[in-house]
Amino acid sequence: MTDDCPFCKIARNETSASRVYEDGEVVAFLDFRPVSEGHTLVVTKRHYESIYEVPDREVAYLFKIVKRVALAVKKGVGAEGISIAQNNGRAANQVVFHVHVHVIPRYETREAHRSLEAQEASELERVAKKIRQFV
Repeated sequence: MTDDCPFCKIARNETSASRVYEDGEVVAFLDFRPVSEGHTLVVTKRHYESIYEVPDREVAYLFKIVKRVALAVKKGVGAEGISIAQNNGRAANQVVFHVHVHVIPRYETREAHRSLEAQEASELERVAKKIRQFV
């Protein structure tokens, strides 16, 4: 873990987040600027800048949990589909340089867009509660 990484701070419980899942290796929490309601990030607790650095066993475990979280998000918010994205490097639009996977609920009748403003903690917690019941 690094001192200034925002995801490491969440993993160490130094920064609050609306968590939907956590174990010894990964933590999943709602994105505070969601593309759609329920947009969740799944991150490794160990600090790796990109997927290229993560040992194979840890990548396999990370995506095992991504699948579990994706199903919980789908059920929790009633999504019709789920997009899963993982960006590496500035050219790929990686903003936080700690490996993470986006689990984004999708709907045929709603257009997704990046929220420009951070969501209120109470709203994020309301959504997290709906998802946690299925993890």
